[in-house]
Amino acid sequence: MPETSFVTEGPEGLVGGYQGDNVAIKVAMGILVAIVLYNAVELSVLIFLTFRRYQGLYFWSLTLSTTLGLIPSGLGNLLHFFNIGPLWLSLSLSNFGFYFMVPGQSFVLYSRLHLVLYNQRVLRFILCVIVVNTLLIAVPTSVTTFGTAFVRTPTWNNAYTVVERLQVIWFCVQEFLISFLYIHETVKLLQLNPNDTRRKTIMYELIAINILIILMDVAIVTVEFLGLYYLQVLLKSAIYSIKLKLEFAVLGRLTAIVDTSRPNFSGSGSDYVLGQAYPAPQYAIESSTETSEGNRATLSPTHTRRKMKQPMSNINA
Repeated sequence: MPETSFVTEGPEGLVGGYQGDNVAIKVAMGILVAIVLYNAVELSVLIFLTFRRYQGLYFWSLTLSTTLGLIPSGLGNLLHFFNIGPLWLSLSLSNFGFYFMVPGQSFVLYSRLHLVLYNQRVLRFILCVIVVNTLLIAVPTSVTTFGTAFVRTPTWNNAYTVVERLQVIWFCVQEFLISFLYIHETVKLLQLNPNDTRRKTIMYELIAINILIILMDVAIVTVEFLGLYYLQVLLKSAIYSIKLKLEFAVLGRLTAIVDTSRPNFSGSGSDYVLGQAYPAPQYAIESSTETSEGNRATLSPTHTRRKMKQPMSNINA
């Protein structure tokens, strides 16, 4: 699309939905919306069937990203791009879902990063970056979206062009950095016990899942710079729904890691990984009982005598 048209009218599809008569594009749009809504419903069921306790950052980030992210975003895009109902309603739904879907994915990735990264300063820094960027990037995106849709001046259109591309790039880079840290630290853990074939296989699978997430982010950025606004928005929702489904693959692999550990704790490995803590490779579990708080698990390295400063309790089920 010519740049002058974009500046004077805004991105194609932002106002009035998709105006073309290409049947293939309409079918593709319908398929992408259906993928989002189907994955959202399936994930909602899986989350409440899989987790035994409904608490912890991992549980809530998954739940909110699915129920308050994917579902409103999918419905908003359905109304928006097929020109059903008022524009303010569709944009409100899609923007509301955006806050829980896109920044929410970063919280999901962060909530399991502590399994392989034990530097508390780095973890706190990453959390602060996610929160600050959500405020600095997501809020201006919503403001310029409504400004471009309803004010429709070249100034608003220019602002939306810059902010939209900035938020797509930034959130993809943010997820890339978290995934890279996960991969880097996982490789370091593999080197601690190179003879454990099963654990190595599981770790390689986790690395492959994180690489797949990175490739999906690259696809979103590519479509954004091709100028296909309506396709980028729909594809982004579909990809984020797939990313959340991949989290269950990650959860299953983490459970398998626990099942390969020594049975130094009561209950099965699956119960433990879906409970209050994750044991990391080469870590033994020392159990202690507190009368006021119940049982608590503390992790300590087998190759050192110092204990972890923070119990790994971000992911509960």
